[in-house]
Amino acid sequence: MNKVLSLFTNSIKSEEVRKKLLFTALIFCVFRIFAHIPVAGVNLAQLKILFSQNQFLGLLDIFSGGTLANFSIMALGLNPYINASIILQLLTMVYPKLEQLQKEGEQGRQKINQYTRMLTVPLAVLQAIGMYALLKNQGIIADLSSLSIISFIVTMTAGTMLLVWMGELLTEKGVGNGISLLIFAGIVSRIPIIFTQTASVINA
Repeated sequence: MNKVLSLFTNSIKSEEVRKKLLFTALIFCVFRIFAHIPVAGVNLAQLKILFSQNQFLGLLDIFSGGTLANFSIMALGLNPYINASIILQLLTMVYPKLEQLQKEGEQGRQKINQYTRMLTVPLAVLQAIGMYALLKNQGIIADLSSLSIISFIVTMTAGTMLLVWMGELLTEKGVGNGISLLIFAGIVSRIPIIFTQTASVINA
């Protein structure tokens, strides 16, 4: 334990490490701020009731860092990006050009990352449409005009791409894998709420 503390203390003394930690903390703060900016037209009171009655949705909300229950502009989270990444990994097994790119080192990985970002956009659009249909069927969101639906889809897609961008910034200038750190930060941010809800149920 002392060795771990000593290693951490020595790391903090490095100016470069301090800068990376401060940058990571800043990105986390921005992430949590955007996680509480709701999308217009959603009945948040009814949405919270729906999440409280459905354990699966509650679990999804934990992994989204609370963005689903708040239905923030980042409600889609990083799911479209993760799905795009999985699809690209599967395609490298059956598509020779992608497999060759993967073997080209850093330059090849950068191209695959670019393809992943490009694939994320249509997947986010499809997921946003599905989210709108679900909320409309549950009576949580009213019938929207064509322009409002387009605005809804663009907002949700932009929220996901903003998360992807922040994740890449964390990878480049932060302390590690940015996407994993954002997922971790979202889960950790929900822990106090989970404990509070559990305590209230036990006391009741």
